[in-house]
Amino acid sequence: MKRQWLMVLGLACLIVLTAVNGFAAHGEKRQEKKAILLAAFGTTVPEAQKAFDQVEARVKQAFPGIEVRWAYTSSIVRAKVAKQGKVLLSPESALAKLMEDGYTHVAVLSLHTIPGEEFHNLNQNARLFGQMLDGFEKILVARPLLSSREDMERVAKAMLKNIPAGRKPGDAVVLMGHGTEKHPSDAIYLALYHTLQEMDPNAYTATVEGYPTIKDILPKLKEKKVKKVYLMPFMAVAGDHARNDMAGDEPDSWKSILGKEGLTCEAVLKGTAEIPEVVDIWVDHLRLVLDHFQ
Repeated sequence: MKRQWLMVLGLACLIVLTAVNGFAAHGEKRQEKKAILLAAFGTTVPEAQKAFDQVEARVKQAFPGIEVRWAYTSSIVRAKVAKQGKVLLSPESALAKLMEDGYTHVAVLSLHTIPGEEFHNLNQNARLFGQMLDGFEKILVARPLLSSREDMERVAKAMLKNIPAGRKPGDAVVLMGHGTEKHPSDAIYLALYHTLQEMDPNAYTATVEGYPTIKDILPKLKEKKVKKVYLMPFMAVAGDHARNDMAGDEPDSWKSILGKEGLTCEAVLKGTAEIPEVVDIWVDHLRLVLDHFQ
């Protein structure tokens, strides 16, 4: 009996020692190796890719010496681009590669507009990577574009500043946001709408898949007897939505809907990621995260 007890005790000690050794290995201080992962929805329009190129250049300028990589949250975009012979990594694949390459500290910058479903999935999965043994020592996700009242005011000023110089008094501006019926963060577009209105009564926000829609804005344009409308994408890139849903010739495009009501439309095919003042907001969000690595 005593012998059996000693064997059990020895086995228990072995298990404890193994566990201690395992934790000790995980707790060993590795040489710090930082990386930035830029996470965007993505685009299937090659011309729109230049917006992402500009963001990368700005991030590298702001944080020299830190590795910068990309990930794309839309599985649809990744699949379509794959058919063109180009591989785009999902956030999970990109993080796995960074882990494999020995990076210890990763700052993920969400290039999404609102903290909606795409952002929350990104944030949740990044946290799971941070819980892996012998994985990242620290991984943090920076906030998307519209995350505070200050963000909203800065964005509104930046968008108004980038309206074409030919705009005349009485001309309206309508920003096209993506919107979502599936997430409560859709209400942020309405908050931006009111912020714009405080700065410029002829500036509006509408969405493709949320509220308000272009049909909600149309009566307001008529009431003010607007004759000309500048249509601007409120998305990181001027991709498929901007070129087709906003500025296309199809009967259900915003340009066609407004045109049927006698309004002249001028489309500005420039994504928010092409506007330096907007990119600065994303960069500031990234800087807050990187400061936690000090």
